[in-house]
Amino acid sequence: MWFALATLGCGSSPVAPKDPESASIEVFAAASLTDVLPRVADAWRDASGATATFSFESSSTLAKAVESGQPADVFVAADVDWMDYLDEAGLLVPGSRRDLVGNRLVAVVPVGAAQAPTSATDLTNADAWPRLAMAGDNVPAGKYGRAALASAGVWDAVAARVVRGANVRAALTWVATGEAEVGVVYATDALAEPKVRVAFTFPRDAHPPIVYPAAVLATADAPRASSFLAFCEGPVAKQIFADAGFSAPDAP
Repeated sequence: MWFALATLGCGSSPVAPKDPESASIEVFAAASLTDVLPRVADAWRDASGATATFSFESSSTLAKAVESGQPADVFVAADVDWMDYLDEAGLLVPGSRRDLVGNRLVAVVPVGAAQAPTSATDLTNADAWPRLAMAGDNVPAGKYGRAALASAGVWDAVAARVVRGANVRAALTWVATGEAEVGVVYATDALAEPKVRVAFTFPRDAHPPIVYPAAVLATADAPRASSFLAFCEGPVAKQIFADAGFSAPDAP
């Protein structure tokens, strides 16, 4: 299920842990995992009988929700910074953190576009690419994208034309609907959206490694949450992630 933004608010009182008798866990996960994690959860349900429900949003939004006391069992972020944020606040179960998968960063255009950039340098052409869709500055995909464009030496030339979404899926939607001529998203997002096509892939060394860390939260049903994360590292889940375009977290 999608996270209700209206419930967010820093400074609210901590809530009690979830009912340990519940057969379901709540997973807060980065928006780029919207398609794949429910498929992993279906396989986990078939294997264990337990179920998972989801709140998908930007890692920054969800980390702030955990900090404010929103109850959840598992957090899966799209970068290490927001997991570090919760870890330093003492909101993770010690020793439960692990890196699940990796990803690549790509530029996408609408599938029917007559032209497409072949490199970041092409994006400096404001006539061809008047709007560049990206996730927000505090969102992992947005941070990776800015780093990649800065590495290519084009950030200053394109920054004024960037339109920012609340999460990477918002940026993807703008390109899919033609509201933006080009966007910077994850490779897995492009694979999941038939209305866009990949124009080019950014070099791996143009940005920090894209890693999805996961951990059990302090409010969790810890045994069941740990079981889910262990399943996410097993062969069935690894194949589901691979089929969706994700890589191993340490892939070169």
